[in-house]
Amino acid sequence: MQAAQCVVQWKEMEDTLMPTVEAPVEMVEEVAALRFPPKTDALLQHLMDRNTEGQLTESERLELEALVELSERLALLRAQALRVLGRKPT
Repeated sequence: MQAAQCVVQWKEMEDTLMPTVEAPVEMVEEVAALRFPPKTDALLQHLMDRNTEGQLTESERLELEALVELSERLALLRAQALRVLGRKPT
């Protein structure tokens, strides 16, 4: 089984220390391919549209904030995995 190194050693990056992590290439590929399920993606789009129109309820606003935060974290994980694989985001 091949292993990809996510970070070569402890490095200081933007005032944060990053650890060395080794993972099977297949696992890194899976992380790079992560996406919201279609229903979640559609819900996010619906909530963003309602927000643009100024029609969000308080509970919808909280749900939108949570989904946006999760989406941003997912995008960062994907970007890191793609960097390890030597690819650019699509």
